[in-house]
Amino acid sequence: MLNLRSVTAAFFLTAFLMYGGAAGAAEMLTSDQIRTMVSGNTVQGAMVATGPYAEFYQADGTIKGKDYTGVWGIDGDKMCFQYGSDPQSCWNVARDGDAVQWIKDGKVEGTGTVAKGNPNKF
Repeated sequence: MLNLRSVTAAFFLTAFLMYGGAAGAAEMLTSDQIRTMVSGNTVQGAMVATGPYAEFYQADGTIKGKDYTGVWGIDGDKMCFQYGSDPQSCWNVARDGDAVQWIKDGKVEGTGTVAKGNPNKF
C-alpha cells in the first residue's frame, strides 16, 4: 500500500527531473519579488539533497515547518535560510509559472509551489 508521503515525494522528484536540473526559462527574481512572493506564505516542494518540505515564511523572518523552525531573509537577490546552529545558506530564486526553483551555482537544487498563508497551520 502506498503512503501519501511516498506519493508526494515521487511527484516532486518527477517535477524536479522535468526541469532537467538546470536553470533555464524561469524568471530570476529580485529581492523585492522574492519577499513579495514568500512573506506570509507557504512554499512546499522537494529539495534534491533533503527531499520533500513545506515551510511557512512569516513576515518577521521566522520559518515554521512541521517539526522545526528557522529564520529567513534576503541578501542581495538571494533568499537565505538558517536552521538551528547550521550555517546560513543562500539561494537564487526563479519562478516558472506557478513553480518556484531554488538555484545554487546555476543549478536547480529544488522546486516548489507557493500556497497563500499558512494552510498547514504551522
